[in-house]
Amino acid sequence: MPSIATLGAFALAAFAIIVIPGPSVLFAVGRSIALGRRAGMLSVIGNSLAIIPIVVAVALGLGIVVAQSVVIFTVIKLAGALYIIYLGIQAIRHRKSGAIDAVANGPRRSSVRMLGEGFLVGISNPKLLVFFVAVLPQFVNFHAGAIPMQMMVLGVVFFAIALLSDSTWALLAGLARGWFARSPKRAERLSATGGVMLIGLGGVLAVTGNKS
Repeated sequence: MPSIATLGAFALAAFAIIVIPGPSVLFAVGRSIALGRRAGMLSVIGNSLAIIPIVVAVALGLGIVVAQSVVIFTVIKLAGALYIIYLGIQAIRHRKSGAIDAVANGPRRSSVRMLGEGFLVGISNPKLLVFFVAVLPQFVNFHAGAIPMQMMVLGVVFFAIALLSDSTWALLAGLARGWFARSPKRAERLSATGGVMLIGLGGVLAVTGNKS
Protein backbone atom coordinates (compact mmCIF):
# COMPACT_ATOMS: atom_id res chain seq x y z
CA MET A 1 0.00 0.00 0.00
CA PRO A 2 1.52 3.37 -1.00
CA SER A 3 2.09 5.86 1.81
CA ILE A 4 -0.19 8.87 2.27
CA ALA A 5 2.63 11.13 1.07
CA THR A 6 3.09 9.04 -2.08
CA LEU A 7 -0.65 9.00 -2.78
CA GLY A 8 -0.77 12.77 -2.35
CA ALA A 9 2.16 13.34 -4.68
CA PHE A 10 0.70 11.02 -7.30
CA ALA A 11 -2.74 12.64 -7.01
CA LEU A 12 -1.19 16.07 -7.66
CA ALA A 13 0.74 14.74 -10.66
CA ALA A 14 -2.35 12.98 -12.02
CA PHE A 15 -4.49 16.07 -11.55
CA ALA A 16 -1.95 18.24 -13.37
CA ILE A 17 -2.07 15.85 -16.34
CA ILE A 18 -5.81 15.18 -16.35
CA VAL A 19 -6.99 18.77 -15.90
CA ILE A 20 -5.37 19.79 -19.20
CA PRO A 21 -7.97 19.13 -21.94
CA GLY A 22 -6.90 16.18 -24.07
CA PRO A 23 -8.47 13.34 -26.09
CA SER A 24 -10.63 12.12 -23.19
CA VAL A 25 -12.06 15.60 -22.64
CA LEU A 26 -12.71 16.12 -26.35
CA PHE A 27 -14.41 12.73 -26.52
CA ALA A 28 -16.62 13.55 -23.53
CA VAL A 29 -17.53 16.98 -24.88
CA GLY A 30 -18.17 15.64 -28.38
CA ARG A 31 -20.51 12.94 -27.08
CA SER A 32 -22.40 15.37 -24.85
CA ILE A 33 -22.84 17.83 -27.68
CA ALA A 34 -23.86 15.15 -30.17
CA LEU A 35 -26.08 12.99 -27.96
CA GLY A 36 -26.77 14.91 -24.78
CA ARG A 37 -25.61 15.07 -21.17
CA ARG A 38 -26.68 11.52 -20.28
CA ALA A 39 -24.74 10.06 -23.21
CA GLY A 40 -21.74 12.19 -22.33
CA MET A 41 -21.74 11.04 -18.71
CA LEU A 42 -22.15 7.37 -19.60
CA SER A 43 -19.36 7.69 -22.17
CA VAL A 44 -17.11 9.25 -19.52
CA ILE A 45 -17.85 6.45 -17.05
CA GLY A 46 -17.13 3.80 -19.69
CA ASN A 47 -13.98 5.59 -20.80
CA SER A 48 -12.75 5.88 -17.21
CA LEU A 49 -13.52 2.24 -16.41
CA ALA A 50 -11.05 1.27 -19.14
CA ILE A 51 -8.30 2.66 -16.91
CA ILE A 52 -8.70 -0.28 -14.52
CA PRO A 53 -7.75 -3.15 -16.91
CA ILE A 54 -4.96 -1.01 -18.35
CA VAL A 55 -3.48 -0.50 -14.89
CA VAL A 56 -3.87 -4.22 -14.14
CA ALA A 57 -2.01 -5.02 -17.37
CA VAL A 58 0.81 -2.66 -16.39
CA ALA A 59 0.95 -4.05 -12.85
CA LEU A 60 1.24 -7.61 -14.19
CA GLY A 61 3.93 -6.65 -16.69
CA LEU A 62 1.80 -7.07 -19.81
CA GLY A 63 1.75 -3.35 -20.44
CA ILE A 64 5.47 -3.26 -21.11
CA VAL A 65 5.08 -5.75 -23.96
CA VAL A 66 2.53 -3.55 -25.71
CA ALA A 67 4.39 -0.32 -24.96
CA GLN A 68 7.58 -1.67 -26.51
CA SER A 69 5.94 -3.10 -29.64
CA VAL A 70 5.54 -0.63 -32.49
CA VAL A 71 3.20 -2.96 -34.37
CA ILE A 72 0.85 -3.68 -31.46
CA PHE A 73 0.87 -0.03 -30.40
CA THR A 74 0.02 1.16 -33.93
CA VAL A 75 -2.75 -1.41 -34.42
CA ILE A 76 -4.42 -0.45 -31.13
CA LYS A 77 -4.03 3.27 -31.86
CA LEU A 78 -5.55 3.01 -35.34
CA ALA A 79 -8.39 0.79 -34.13
CA GLY A 80 -9.28 3.31 -31.45
CA ALA A 81 -9.04 6.26 -33.85
CA LEU A 82 -11.24 4.55 -36.45
CA TYR A 83 -13.83 3.70 -33.81
CA ILE A 84 -14.03 7.33 -32.67
CA ILE A 85 -14.43 8.39 -36.32
CA TYR A 86 -17.21 5.83 -36.69
CA LEU A 87 -19.01 7.26 -33.65
CA GLY A 88 -18.68 10.74 -35.16
CA ILE A 89 -20.12 9.61 -38.48
CA GLN A 90 -23.04 7.96 -36.68
CA ALA A 91 -23.73 11.18 -34.78
CA ILE A 92 -23.87 13.13 -38.05
CA ARG A 93 -25.98 10.51 -39.82
CA HIS A 94 -28.57 10.44 -37.04
CA ARG A 95 -28.50 14.15 -36.23
CA LYS A 96 -32.13 14.64 -37.29
CA SER A 97 -33.52 11.91 -35.03
CA GLY A 98 -31.19 13.05 -32.26
CA ALA A 99 -32.52 16.57 -32.54
CA ILE A 100 -36.13 15.35 -32.32
CA ASP A 101 -35.32 13.23 -29.27
CA ALA A 102 -33.56 16.17 -27.62
CA VAL A 103 -36.56 18.43 -28.03
CA ALA A 104 -39.26 15.87 -27.30
CA ASN A 105 -37.32 13.82 -24.72
CA GLY A 106 -37.92 10.83 -26.95
CA PRO A 107 -36.27 7.38 -27.05
CA ARG A 108 -32.87 7.07 -25.45
CA ARG A 109 -29.96 4.87 -26.37
CA SER A 110 -29.16 1.88 -24.23
CA SER A 111 -27.04 2.79 -21.20
CA VAL A 112 -25.04 -0.42 -21.60
CA ARG A 113 -24.31 0.44 -25.22
CA MET A 114 -23.05 3.92 -24.38
CA LEU A 115 -20.94 2.60 -21.51
CA GLY A 116 -19.50 0.01 -23.86
CA GLU A 117 -18.68 2.59 -26.51
CA GLY A 118 -16.86 4.72 -23.97
CA PHE A 119 -15.00 1.68 -22.65
CA LEU A 120 -13.86 0.64 -26.14
CA VAL A 121 -12.50 4.13 -26.79
CA GLY A 122 -10.63 4.09 -23.49
CA ILE A 123 -9.21 0.58 -23.79
CA SER A 124 -7.96 1.32 -27.31
CA ASN A 125 -5.90 4.30 -26.15
CA PRO A 126 -2.33 2.91 -26.10
CA LYS A 127 -0.87 6.26 -25.03
CA LEU A 128 -2.63 5.87 -21.70
CA LEU A 129 -0.93 2.51 -21.28
CA VAL A 130 2.46 4.01 -22.14
CA PHE A 131 1.82 6.77 -19.61
CA PHE A 132 1.20 4.26 -16.83
CA VAL A 133 4.23 2.19 -17.82
CA ALA A 134 6.40 5.30 -17.55
CA VAL A 135 4.85 6.99 -14.50
CA LEU A 136 3.53 4.36 -12.08
CA PRO A 137 6.97 2.85 -11.24
CA GLN A 138 8.16 6.29 -10.15
CA PHE A 139 5.62 6.27 -7.29
CA VAL A 140 6.15 2.68 -6.20
CA ASN A 141 8.17 1.74 -3.10
CA PHE A 142 10.02 -1.33 -4.34
CA HIS A 143 11.32 -2.09 -0.85
CA ALA A 144 7.80 -2.34 0.55
CA GLY A 145 6.83 -5.23 -1.71
CA ALA A 146 3.39 -5.97 -3.18
CA ILE A 147 4.33 -3.88 -6.21
CA PRO A 148 1.33 -4.89 -8.38
CA MET A 149 -1.02 -3.91 -5.55
CA GLN A 150 0.70 -0.54 -5.12
CA MET A 151 0.29 0.14 -8.85
CA MET A 152 -3.37 -0.81 -8.77
CA VAL A 153 -4.04 1.53 -5.84
CA LEU A 154 -2.37 4.37 -7.75
CA GLY A 155 -4.46 3.44 -10.78
CA VAL A 156 -7.67 3.74 -8.73
CA VAL A 157 -6.59 7.24 -7.64
CA PHE A 158 -6.02 8.20 -11.28
CA PHE A 159 -9.39 6.69 -12.22
CA ALA A 160 -11.24 8.74 -9.57
CA ILE A 161 -9.62 12.02 -10.62
CA ALA A 162 -10.17 11.34 -14.33
CA LEU A 163 -13.82 10.44 -13.74
CA LEU A 164 -14.45 13.63 -11.77
CA SER A 165 -12.65 15.90 -14.25
CA ASP A 166 -14.11 14.43 -17.44
CA SER A 167 -17.60 14.31 -15.91
CA THR A 168 -17.38 18.04 -15.24
CA TRP A 169 -16.57 18.71 -18.90
CA ALA A 170 -19.40 16.41 -20.04
CA LEU A 171 -21.90 18.15 -17.74
CA LEU A 172 -20.90 21.61 -18.96
CA ALA A 173 -21.23 20.50 -22.59
CA GLY A 174 -24.57 18.90 -21.77
CA LEU A 175 -25.84 22.15 -20.25
CA ALA A 176 -24.89 24.00 -23.44
CA ARG A 177 -26.77 21.42 -25.49
CA GLY A 178 -29.80 21.93 -23.26
CA TRP A 179 -30.15 25.47 -24.57
CA PHE A 180 -29.68 24.40 -28.19
CA ALA A 181 -32.20 21.57 -27.73
CA ARG A 182 -35.03 24.10 -27.42
CA SER A 183 -34.94 24.33 -31.21
CA PRO A 184 -34.85 21.23 -33.46
CA LYS A 185 -32.68 23.05 -36.00
CA ARG A 186 -30.20 24.19 -33.37
CA ALA A 187 -30.11 20.71 -31.84
CA GLU A 188 -29.53 19.18 -35.27
CA ARG A 189 -26.60 21.49 -35.97
CA LEU A 190 -25.16 20.83 -32.53
CA SER A 191 -25.35 17.06 -33.01
CA ALA A 192 -23.52 17.44 -36.30
CA THR A 193 -20.91 19.62 -34.60
CA GLY A 194 -20.34 16.95 -31.97
CA GLY A 195 -19.93 14.37 -34.72
CA VAL A 196 -17.40 16.55 -36.53
CA MET A 197 -15.47 16.95 -33.26
CA LEU A 198 -15.30 13.18 -32.84
CA ILE A 199 -14.19 12.65 -36.44
CA GLY A 200 -11.52 15.32 -36.03
CA LEU A 201 -10.33 13.76 -32.78
CA GLY A 202 -10.11 10.33 -34.40
CA GLY A 203 -8.19 11.75 -37.34
CA VAL A 204 -5.71 13.53 -35.09
CA LEU A 205 -5.14 10.43 -32.98
CA ALA A 206 -4.61 8.33 -36.10
CA VAL A 207 -1.98 10.50 -37.77
CA THR A 208 -0.07 12.05 -34.88
CA GLY A 209 2.30 10.77 -32.27
CA ASN A 210 4.10 7.51 -31.84
CA LYS A 211 4.86 5.15 -29.01
CA SER A 212 7.74 7.18 -27.67
